[in-house]
Amino acid sequence: MDLEKRPATPPVEQAAQHPAAPAPQPAPRQAPAQAEGCLVVAVRLPVRIVALVVVLPVRLVWDALVVAGRFLLDTALRPAGRALAWLGRTLVLRPLGALWTYVLAPVGRGLAAAGLFLGKCLFVWPWVGLWRYVVVPVGLGLGRLLHVLLVVPAVWLYRYVLTPVGRALAWAARGVGAGASAVGRGVRWLLRMLFVVPAVWTYTRVLTPIGHAVAWAALGVAAGFLWLLRGIGLVLWTLLRWIFVVPAVAVWRWVLAPIGRGVAVVGREIGDALGHAWRVAGHLSRAVWRFFGQLLRWIFVSPARWLYRTVLTPAGHAVRDLVWRPGAAAARAVGRATRQALGSVRDSVRAARADVRRLLFGPPREKVPVTRGHEADGNLRP
Repeated sequence: MDLEKRPATPPVEQAAQHPAAPAPQPAPRQAPAQAEGCLVVAVRLPVRIVALVVVLPVRLVWDALVVAGRFLLDTALRPAGRALAWLGRTLVLRPLGALWTYVLAPVGRGLAAAGLFLGKCLFVWPWVGLWRYVVVPVGLGLGRLLHVLLVVPAVWLYRYVLTPVGRALAWAARGVGAGASAVGRGVRWLLRMLFVVPAVWTYTRVLTPIGHAVAWAALGVAAGFLWLLRGIGLVLWTLLRWIFVVPAVAVWRWVLAPIGRGVAVVGREIGDALGHAWRVAGHLSRAVWRFFGQLLRWIFVSPARWLYRTVLTPAGHAVRDLVWRPGAAAARAVGRATRQALGSVRDSVRAARADVRRLLFGPPREKVPVTRGHEADGNLRP
């Protein structure tokens, strides 16, 4: 059992050992493996021994259960499943399929057709007749009546009354608008001089300088306030760093990290030990079960095979050659003789029955063919 990891042979040494081999391709650089201390190597041996002692019975039981499960699956569960599937198909699926195909589906189609016809008779055809023969003619009549009573008078009123009146009002409005435009220009100049010019002067000469001054003062106050907040934040960050961050980093670096590395090393070694023990236990389990299989073969299979080959097979051949084949040949001969005797007896009985019928009823009448067509009666015999 190899307890330490052996370093791989470098390519230079391999080339030196095998000078005829072609030069190996340069492998990509990998990170150097971390060196293992003597403590890790010293812990590895007892851990792997304990793991092997613990895992070996489990592996033996596991291999036995796997073999038993495969045997049970091949010999019992799979045939039972196939039998149950066949019974399910025969007793459930096929009767249900026949019931659906030959009973439920035709009955359902008939009921659907009857329901569809009844629905059309009760709901579709009455409404179609009502729409076609009542609503449509009445709607057409009402539309024509409304067209005559409303649309035609409204068109005449628009064309011959409202249009001339509107044109006259538009001509009068154009005349009034020409006079009002001059008045509007004068009013607009007056409003501009009274309101717009003073408002622009006030905004340019008074409000703009005041706004610039207020903005400069606000920027100064904001800069001072930001400087104060920055100083307070720097002080708080320094305090928090020395109170929480520096101790936490020290605890992580000098306490938790070494403990974590030790736990990781122990966990890795335990995992490697369990894997190694499982593989070794597999080899041992295979050897143990092979030994038991060979022992069972020596105790039961080989004697049974020897008995079958050396005792039962010659005895069976002797019984076949001395008893079964002569008996079968004799039985076939007796059968042939019996069939021949029965055939002769059957022929004799049939001839005697024909003679008795001839004596009692006379010879059989000859069959005369009857010709077809309009022939003379003298040419026909009864």
